[in-house]
Amino acid sequence: MYLHLGGDVLIKKDKVIAIIDLETTAKSHINDKLITNLDHEKLNYVAEAGKEKTLIITNNGYYLSPISSTTLYKRSSFNMGGLV
Repeated sequence: MYLHLGGDVLIKKDKVIAIIDLETTAKSHINDKLITNLDHEKLNYVAEAGKEKTLIITNNGYYLSPISSTTLYKRSSFNMGGLV
């Protein structure tokens, strides 16, 4: 199954490692450091500049999405037998 991140971007659900809310991470020094140290060559912008809400970490890279982390989490969970 696939997860729609916004725009024309779909990724395989089994490749998702983490779905991170950017507003929440900005409040944590450790999480902010994680985002700062990401390999920017593997960073894919799904959102327009300034409209990023969520960071998705996958086996293949990182994605900045305009869709909220809650919505992405729900989308990723629905086809897994309703397990949350």
